[in-house]
Amino acid sequence: MNLEKKKSFGIGRRKQATAQVQLEVGGGTFLVNGRAVDEYFQYNKNYLKQVKLPLVDSDLVTNFNVNVKVKGGGLTGQSSAISLSIARALIDYNSSNRALLKEKGLLTVDSRIKERKKYGLKKARKASQFSKR
Repeated sequence: MNLEKKKSFGIGRRKQATAQVQLEVGGGTFLVNGRAVDEYFQYNKNYLKQVKLPLVDSDLVTNFNVNVKVKGGGLTGQSSAISLSIARALIDYNSSNRALLKEKGLLTVDSRIKERKKYGLKKARKASQFSKR
């Protein structure tokens, strides 16, 4: 691996959430908006598993200090955005990680977003009940 490069960066988006990740060679600390990742995601196993998936799959969990700035959306969108941004940062660090991450499907962007509300309707598709008479 390329140990001369000290920091790697990645950006990921999902729904309304945007995550900026900074990977630094180190002991394995993981901070999200200045808080521990477990505390930030309320000790939810599903979110924690998804966030750490790129590092676990590439066996680099203890090799990097991860610092994340995330904003917008809820915890589901934020966890997906963080996962994508970590995968991109790992590629920025060492391009040989790309084949493994792509095979696991961690570089695929989920572009689904909330559908906009249309005029005359209550929500995007919900209309008032039709009355024949």
